[in-house]
Amino acid sequence: MKYVILVVVCTFACLFGKSNPVDRLLERIDKGASAKFKTELKESAVDFFELDQQGRKVVVRGNNYVSIATGINWYLKYYAGIHLSWNGMQAELPEELPAVMQKERHETRMPYRYNLNYCTYSYSMAFWDWERWEKEIDWMALHGVNMPLAITGMEMVWFNVLKQLGYDREAIDRFIAGPGFLAWWYMNNLEGWGGPNPDSWYKQQMALQHKILKRMREFGIEPVFPGYAGMIPADAAERLRLNVADPGTWCGFRRPAFLQPEDPAFSKIAALYYAEMERLYGKARFYSMDPFHEGGNTDGVDLETAGKAIWGAMKQANPEAVWVIQAWQANPRPAMIDSLPAGDMLVLDLSSENRPMWGDAESPWYREKGYKQHDWLYCMLLNYGGNVGMYGRMDRVINSFYNACQHPNRKTMQGVGITMEGIENNPVMYELLLELPWRKEKFTKEEWVKGYVKARYGTEDPMLLKAWEIMAATAYNCPEIRQGTTESVFCARPGETIRSVSSWGSAQMFYNARDFREAAECMLQVAEKYEGNNNFEYDLIDVVRQTLADYGNGLQKEMVEAFKAGDKSSFGQKSREFLALILLQDSLLSTRPEFMVGPWLEQAKKIGADEKAKELYEWNARTQITVWGNKHAADKGGLRDYAHREWAGLLRDFYYPRWEAWIGNMQARLDGEEMPAIDWYEQENPWTLERKNYPVKTQAAPVPTAKAIFRKVFPKTKSGM
Repeated sequence: MKYVILVVVCTFACLFGKSNPVDRLLERIDKGASAKFKTELKESAVDFFELDQQGRKVVVRGNNYVSIATGINWYLKYYAGIHLSWNGMQAELPEELPAVMQKERHETRMPYRYNLNYCTYSYSMAFWDWERWEKEIDWMALHGVNMPLAITGMEMVWFNVLKQLGYDREAIDRFIAGPGFLAWWYMNNLEGWGGPNPDSWYKQQMALQHKILKRMREFGIEPVFPGYAGMIPADAAERLRLNVADPGTWCGFRRPAFLQPEDPAFSKIAALYYAEMERLYGKARFYSMDPFHEGGNTDGVDLETAGKAIWGAMKQANPEAVWVIQAWQANPRPAMIDSLPAGDMLVLDLSSENRPMWGDAESPWYREKGYKQHDWLYCMLLNYGGNVGMYGRMDRVINSFYNACQHPNRKTMQGVGITMEGIENNPVMYELLLELPWRKEKFTKEEWVKGYVKARYGTEDPMLLKAWEIMAATAYNCPEIRQGTTESVFCARPGETIRSVSSWGSAQMFYNARDFREAAECMLQVAEKYEGNNNFEYDLIDVVRQTLADYGNGLQKEMVEAFKAGDKSSFGQKSREFLALILLQDSLLSTRPEFMVGPWLEQAKKIGADEKAKELYEWNARTQITVWGNKHAADKGGLRDYAHREWAGLLRDFYYPRWEAWIGNMQARLDGEEMPAIDWYEQENPWTLERKNYPVKTQAAPVPTAKAIFRKVFPKTKSGM
């Protein structure tokens, strides 16, 4: 009997002691933190977490480790005033945690919380190592994410499959893209750009994926693998004598070919692909596939047959598998998915806050019956290209979600997702979206912001609340459909009229810049009080950055008006002020590593196994955030500046010289000289080839720098600064 009791005790200790992934997560947040909590697994038909108290310990119950981690995060935010975010995943917990005076329970009948876009893997994650990935998986668990896209190292699958098909290394190198551009290769948009990758890349990414998957599976997080969607190298028709369709081009790049489903090789190659994936990484229950993504030509393709072939190959590999597909532009094409059985597909309504397809009659992409029999997730796209800028649609996100919960198409709504192209900015919006499934009652953004401010800074401060109320009513409440933030004109290719920085974005203000500026004033008035508060200092720099960018937007127009009026004196004054403002912005942003180009470039170099690899990865990192592609793709394909970043170092050495050249050109024209048009690509591309080292550590203290720069730009404000 004593032996049986001992076995039970030991088993319990293994489950809730050293083997408990939530305890280890807590130790990564703050050493010793796990001793302050008691975690309990409890069976439930729905996902739930419960907060309770037992003596001096906070009790967090849940039906799985992700639910428990979500409860931990809820407690830290709303009881302890500790907000863990991309700008800081560690915190010092109080010696004794605030007590849970009354049991609190949250549950959701929406089983899925999805994370990531293919683009995120390139725009944000291209050069991550395990240290950074470990923090991200913790972030996912804390925010309830239980099914993220997991494509790290999957190029190794393709490498081995192509070898089995008879491709030599040179041909493989022409097909697989480089580290900064793998996302668009996975989505069948391009071949080879950014490569070829060295052997060390494949080995280290495969090893990294093993660590990622191991940690995800410890939490019970189910990875979404990239499935086989018919992609094949463009030369496969000649090399392998296959029956393929030509999907055309994407933004100036030739797309890979599409293997026709009628070709017997389709099932054989798909089987090779899934077998190799399972050999390297195991099985998955979810497979992501987006054939003919973003305008791919479908001429000559029987879409129903293609859909059945893709689905059938997936089910052959794993009878329990579910096809995950992005709803974007023409996808998912009804002809491809309508005949597939219910339960075998999960549609990511990729931009529910802007262009939903789930059945919102106000949407330009409205589909009356949504996705019919197929399950779907309410997703927020929010960020494009990893661009820097404060932006969101708070009212729209909240109202649209609860409207969806009441809509007839709610019957197949299975959860939420965050599907941004770039992360590590606008944490407030992701916090909001991922709380929605846990909040039964509809709420207003004003109500929610009060709790967010207290959690974010660990205190209730009327001035900070006022700042956030202003931000929630301006930058975070965009009233119209647009592709992301108001783009900073500092980052634009110069011109008289700046409609956007990226080809599909917008530099047009949707709020009053003076109204938003008051939010910066509010934060600056109490800045000394919160000096050293990590979240406050990050937000302060972001708010002042946005204020300067907004001011630059208006100043650029004043500069052009002076030029058009032929006023050389005024043009000279305004242009000098504009150039000086860019440099002030650069100095401001050098106070936080999140707004510096150095960490991005150094991380790319850090993972290179040798000098040649470091050089390749740095070129990928530099190219992606500037010209993006070759001259044709940049200029004719519209990709230049798509991934622009308002970052210290980049402002000074890339954007400033462009504006300086343009201003010099315009001054010469005012003097009566005939000036040739500037070939911007020829001016920009040399920066991608440079090897200059940029700082990775902050160059000045955030609070005094922000105050000094704000006072210099806005000497007369109602705050008296």
